[in-house]
Amino acid sequence: MLALIGLLGGFITGISPCIIPVLPVILFSGGMQSARGARSTDAAADAGATAPAGGGVATAVAARPRAVSRWRPYLVIAGIVVSFTLMTLLGSLLLSLLGLPQDVLRWAGIVVLALIGVGLIVPVVQHVLEKPFQRIPQLQTGRLQGFPLGLALGAVYVPCAGPVLAAITVAGSTGRIGADTVVLTVSFAIGAALPLLFFALAGRGLAERIAAFRRRQGAIRVVSGALMLALALGLVLDVPARLQRLVPDYTAAIQDAIAGDERVQEAISIGGLETDENRDLDLCDPGATELQECGTAPSIRGIESWFNTPGDAPIDLADLRGQVVLVDFWAYSCINCQRSAPHVNAWYDAYRDAGLQVIGVHSPEYAFEKERDNVVAGAAALGIEYPVAIDNRLSTWTSYRNAYWPARYLIDAEGVVRNVHFGEGGYAEGERMLRELLEQADPAVALPAPTEVADATPDNASVTPESYLGTTKVQNFGGDERYSTQTEAFRLPAEQARDTFALEGAWRLETQFATPRGDEARIRLEYRGREVRMVLAGSGTVVASVDGQRVELEVRGTPRSYPLLERDSSREGTIEVTVPEGVEAYSFTFG
Repeated sequence: MLALIGLLGGFITGISPCIIPVLPVILFSGGMQSARGARSTDAAADAGATAPAGGGVATAVAARPRAVSRWRPYLVIAGIVVSFTLMTLLGSLLLSLLGLPQDVLRWAGIVVLALIGVGLIVPVVQHVLEKPFQRIPQLQTGRLQGFPLGLALGAVYVPCAGPVLAAITVAGSTGRIGADTVVLTVSFAIGAALPLLFFALAGRGLAERIAAFRRRQGAIRVVSGALMLALALGLVLDVPARLQRLVPDYTAAIQDAIAGDERVQEAISIGGLETDENRDLDLCDPGATELQECGTAPSIRGIESWFNTPGDAPIDLADLRGQVVLVDFWAYSCINCQRSAPHVNAWYDAYRDAGLQVIGVHSPEYAFEKERDNVVAGAAALGIEYPVAIDNRLSTWTSYRNAYWPARYLIDAEGVVRNVHFGEGGYAEGERMLRELLEQADPAVALPAPTEVADATPDNASVTPESYLGTTKVQNFGGDERYSTQTEAFRLPAEQARDTFALEGAWRLETQFATPRGDEARIRLEYRGREVRMVLAGSGTVVASVDGQRVELEVRGTPRSYPLLERDSSREGTIEVTVPEGVEAYSFTFG
């Protein structure tokens, strides 16, 4: 099932506008250069340097052209598949271990692409580049021609976002790569590469059928090099992304159909793939109000750092046997987590001396939530004093197959998960079960009175759901346009449904936020609730009309939550927000 989903998702990506930037290189260098009768003149370029005075047999041998491999198109595509797979599954992990920026591999690919391009135009340069590899027989005979080009293209080729690619990206963030993840990634890479192979073979067939191409292999070589240099320069200047936005996404309907299929959603769940370690978690009903048995708790793994522990030392669940453990998944800018935090704080304060250990696993929703200083400050602002694990690679999140902020996993003294709760609420029932486990672990324990923290969980039936403005998690968009990175101009609809937002003006949509292009632009929000907040970043003054009343927000620095509306009673209405250039809008949250 995963292999079929990966192939289909990759193939749709391979026929989408994503292939436009690399298509000319594939046609010329991947295809036409392998045409029957084509010859490589690499050796001839330095014939004069290697031949003895007067020419003779040595000159003839040095100048003899080398046949270009007929396998070149397949080797280019194989390089793309290998490069994309390794970068997706291991690139982020390797760079994190080395302490390098996440875009190092992409820049390396651009440099390699440029060097290959120069080598095609100036054979002497290619000869210099090949010298370190001359002792490898396969390279001397031309068997691997095209593979390095494929590796470079795989590093710079960015597939269009889609549900399958999103699942691969999340899965690749974990430090533990399973067979299912590899199958999904490899099948996606193959599916995306198949259309490219078709174009490479078509280019070769065209060159073989037209005599002018066969006679001008030298010109094709130079054109191939020029195209590679143009692609490398274009990537530096972000030209391919702009070009793709000019072309309508003719695969959008198919992508939407895949995203809406329940079997696909189950197979590529963002919560992670099922393993022997976490499969019993399905035995827990997230809505249960009584203790259940759901298998041994998965380990806490892939943590970047800890705080609120002695010396910031890590915690191993195996060392906590005999204690009741509450694992709480949260993110500091999540308003639902902010409302849940006082309850978890109260439980930790009341029961830690009675055998309770709380572990907060901070799993970021946004890139800015990966900064340790931001997380520490966010925890301090919420009064969190229990140990916190920074799960930037979503390794523990994936291990628990989690998909919610917040989420609570209650573990007994034997290390068995006894209750799972997703979202806010259920605090009275959760505390009752927590007390029950403490008494089971130590029948002689003297428990304090139950905590008394007011439950501020809003009635979801009367509150607008959280609304994200990034393309990968967009929810509640009520405009008429397709919400994608390729759409730049928006207009407010004549009629807008309740609990939705719409845009007007020129916007640049990114994976996690939206920001105006040039001048200021507007957002119209139809809301319900007594509290409305907006996560913003950058620099500028955001002006909002909240049911006719003017509200100004001075936005400065990294993303944080700004209040638009705070009232004692719930209501519904319209908010129009004017966002200036330089400000990034991430989401609306409601209470």
